[in-house]
Amino acid sequence: MDKEGRKDETVELARRRGFLWQAFEIYGGAAGFYDYGPLGALLKRRIEDKWRDFYRREGFFEIETTTVAPREIFEASGHLESFADQAVVCTHCKSFFRVGENVRVGVNCPECGGELEAAGEFNLMFQTRIGVSKGERDERAGKKSEGYLRPETAQGIFANFQRLLRFNRDKLPFGVMQIGKAYRNEISPRQSLIRLREFTLAEVEVFVDPDEKKKHPRFEDVKGRTLRMVPGDGEEEEKSVGEVVSSGIIANEYLGYHIARVNEFLESIGIPRAKIRFRQHHRDEMAHYAQDCWDAEFLSDRYGWMEIVGVADRGDYDLSSHASLSSVDMSVHAESAKIIPHVIEPSYGIDRIIYALLESAFYEEQVGTENRRVLRFKREIAPIQAAVFPLLNRDELKLKAREVFQMLRDASFIVEYDDSGSIGRRYRRQDEIGTPYCITIDYETLDNDTVTVRERDTMKQVRVPIGKLEEVLV
Repeated sequence: MDKEGRKDETVELARRRGFLWQAFEIYGGAAGFYDYGPLGALLKRRIEDKWRDFYRREGFFEIETTTVAPREIFEASGHLESFADQAVVCTHCKSFFRVGENVRVGVNCPECGGELEAAGEFNLMFQTRIGVSKGERDERAGKKSEGYLRPETAQGIFANFQRLLRFNRDKLPFGVMQIGKAYRNEISPRQSLIRLREFTLAEVEVFVDPDEKKKHPRFEDVKGRTLRMVPGDGEEEEKSVGEVVSSGIIANEYLGYHIARVNEFLESIGIPRAKIRFRQHHRDEMAHYAQDCWDAEFLSDRYGWMEIVGVADRGDYDLSSHASLSSVDMSVHAESAKIIPHVIEPSYGIDRIIYALLESAFYEEQVGTENRRVLRFKREIAPIQAAVFPLLNRDELKLKAREVFQMLRDASFIVEYDDSGSIGRRYRRQDEIGTPYCITIDYETLDNDTVTVRERDTMKQVRVPIGKLEEVLV
């Protein structure tokens, strides 16, 4: 099957099997909004939990901050002034499009072929009001009630910096992590989970003394790792993290360390190494807050290279800006002076990562006369860990299968019970949703308490005592 057919099958399978659905579908849907179905929600939680565990091992604590914030937060952060995209509009069908690589003035409308003309700059934040003001006609009162849905989780962490510093006993470095919803009023979201108006970010803010950024205490652990790197003005090549840092392309060990850790996480959840690269932002595309930024990109069959994680050196931009606007001291007493900490930020787009996983895990193969579709998720993130079947639709087998199913569920495994249709059809259903193991109860089970365990990728089957099942599934 060619790439075009394969990519359609991936999206169709995800919708049909309950991973993701168009939001508000009964009303015709709304661009840029998707809902996660039962399997999608399970997959998402397992990825988020793995991410939490990954960064807890760094010694970082998690917080949760509000998704709505007053105007002052985004005035200080620079988002009111700088968080905008250029748009074009079709003179014929009046559709709006974000200016990008393939859509711009002089290019025909992707919808109807009409002429595109410049439509100006649009801020991407959703605006709202906080409370009700008696003096809405008064400009100051209006600004006082002005709020926005956050476009990133980071500002809630920066606004709490003083308390976080005290929590960490007034010592640097320390890291704070957060998973939560963010919102961007995209001009023309037309790419499934790739460009959403409501999405989930998993972000870490690492606060460090600027004089100590060049020396990470655990850089030795990662410096030998080889990654595909695309420097701002260079060609793509394989280089060790140590080489890229020592050459000055990555400015400091803290940034290099977290780039390497991002790569480690992505591979650990099942994104193939061959489909990951790190691309440095050009100066003209750098975010307003960034001193340097590298994107972890995934090579998609459908979209080409696409960003799934950003790793930025935000310098002291955020803390200095909030200190200036709020008149609150954001400095730290270092050994020789008071300093404003710098921030290194890995920012993961969870929805894009899920898309990358779905595409990477999707396989088709011919088995006899059948076309077998499989999602080859790693078992640590598969939404369903095992399925339990009675071989035949007989009461005595169904009763025993229900006992095994309940035993595994009581042991906190995410398991499914299925006695509908032929055993072959049940195997295919579980293959399509990525279930690593199928457990079949037959008449031999009734005799000796053993079951057949069938492994998803190889389709090999082995007999296992019921008492050993938990060890097999872990």
